Amino acid sequence: MKILPVNGHLSFLKTSINSSFTHHMEPHYYNVEVNWNTERKGVMCSPELSKESGNCIEVATPPEFPKGMPGIWSPEHLLTAAVSSCLMTTFLAVAENSKLAFVSFHCKSAGKLEQVDGKFMMSEIVLEPTVTIADEKDRERAERVLQKSETACLISNSVKSKITMVPTIIVQ
Repeated sequence: MKILPVNGHLSFLKTSINSSFTHHMEPHYYNVEVNWNTERKGVMCSPELSKESGNCIEVATPPEFPKGMPGIWSPEHLLTAAVSSCLMTTFLAVAENSKLAFVSFHCKSAGKLEQVDGKFMMSEIVLEPTVTIADEKDRERAERVLQKSETACLISNSVKSKITMVPTIIVQ
């Protein structure tokens, strides 16, 4: 199977959804390099993404920890963002496959960091997707598409955090 950037992800998901997830796919590896540069801060890049186009991300210990740095992406933000952005990309594939016409998709999310059995962990990620549709008759389909998207999200399926979705459907 040839891997295509951006659209390849959606095409694979569409194929998977169409075949009720019986489609076999060879393992893929997503490479990331992190380099420390100063204090509790570093830079994260992927050799698969062009560094020249500014795809590197500055990362740091969050300010809630000793010597943490405010205003910079933290691993906690990135985990929460991975779950939220996976919901969006999965929603786009499921919506296309389901022929759901929608006006917009927006998702707020919050990752809960707490100490469990003496270890810090992201215990829960709350997703608050809002889908705007043009016609009330599509409300039920939009709700089903969101539920299927949450169930099929490969990042949600890969983490042990509890994933809670609180969807909103707006008719414009």
